[in-house]
Amino acid sequence: MTVTIWHNPRCSKSRETLALLEEKGAHPHVREYLKDTPNEADIRSALYALGFNDPRKLMRTGEALYKEMELAEVTNPDILVAAMAANPILIERPVVFSGGKAMLGRPPEAVLDIL
Repeated sequence: MTVTIWHNPRCSKSRETLALLEEKGAHPHVREYLKDTPNEADIRSALYALGFNDPRKLMRTGEALYKEMELAEVTNPDILVAAMAANPILIERPVVFSGGKAMLGRPPEAVLDIL
């Protein structure tokens, strides 16, 4: 089974989740999403795999950029997805994918449900 993590090495939760996956013997493909930015199709696939109807559930709404872009006022989900694709810092991390499902690593142990 292939396991992929959208990872930010500067994020402690992301590092903890990656370490947990490796500890459990899942040798994940690591995608540093700030360098290898997910496109809109990738983000839509992630939302589907996560079971999220609202793109905000995958967004870092506390980021200064979220506020600067006034995204709290946006009602069109396509605009929110486009904002994440253009500004990957807005994507919550880490996201782990396995077997057609996905889970946010908050807390890191949550990802064990899809392994």
